[in-house]
Formats: sequence, C-alpha cells, structure tokens
Amino acid sequence: MEFQTGLIVLFCLMGLTWAQPVKYVDCGSTSGKVIGVDVSRCSSEPCQLHKGESYSVKVTFISDVNSKESTAVVHGVVGGIPLPFSIPVTDGCESGIQCPIVKGQTYTYEASLPVKSLYPSINCVAEWELRDDDNEDLFCVKFPVQIVN
Repeated sequence: MEFQTGLIVLFCLMGLTWAQPVKYVDCGSTSGKVIGVDVSRCSSEPCQLHKGESYSVKVTFISDVNSKESTAVVHGVVGGIPLPFSIPVTDGCESGIQCPIVKGQTYTYEASLPVKSLYPSINCVAEWELRDDDNEDLFCVKFPVQIVN
C-alpha cells in the first residue's frame, strides 16, 4: 500500500515540473522552422506566470542554416510595444543547444524565465527569438502570458 501511495505522489510531483505545450505564433523564423513550444506549469492560456517564480521555456526547431553561435532575445509586448525581458543566459549554446548549429538538424533550446517580484501584474505577449551569426531568427515565437501575484 505504501509503495502505491509513493508512486502516486511521485507522478503528481513529476506532473508539476513537466513542460506543457503552448499555442504560439511564429513571428518571423527566417533561419529555422519551429516544431513546438513548451512552458513549465502552463496549463491554460494565457500562461500564468507568478511573481518571484521561474519557469522553463523549451523551443524545438529545425535549423535552415549553419551558425557558430546563437543569441536569445526576449521581449514582453504590451500594447504593441516590445519591452526587454531579462533572462539569465542569452547564449543559446549554453541553453541546451550543441554548437555549432548545423543546417537540417533538430534542436531543443531550453531557458529559464524568472518572473521578478517587481514586475507589474499584467497581460502581455512573450516574444522569444534565437538569433544566428547573421542576426537572423533561428526561431521567433509569441505566446500570451499573464503576470500574477
């Protein structure tokens, strides 16, 4: 009986950490093709991001180019105005991607998205780009988020 209870607790905890697929819009992936976007603990839309917590964002894509490096750029779009959104690591080669990036290969970019307590409670659109050597987008995705207490 204790073994079954332990398994149930384990599966419940695993469910809390698994990333969930989210609906996204491709916003100009000129150097790659997006396969999917997952955000941890996002069970509804818009994704509710709680202040003071951190979320995992995964983007799986196929590269259409060779690139020695990659750089992530993130914005929160409010009223059509993109506002910079800070992430701890902007180097895509340190975010789950084996560099150099090779044309035709599939990659899964994974980053942490910390939601600072000082952010206002607001609905916005997260715009996430990963740029190649030529500053072109390996991927560009947008998905709705809601920053909450």
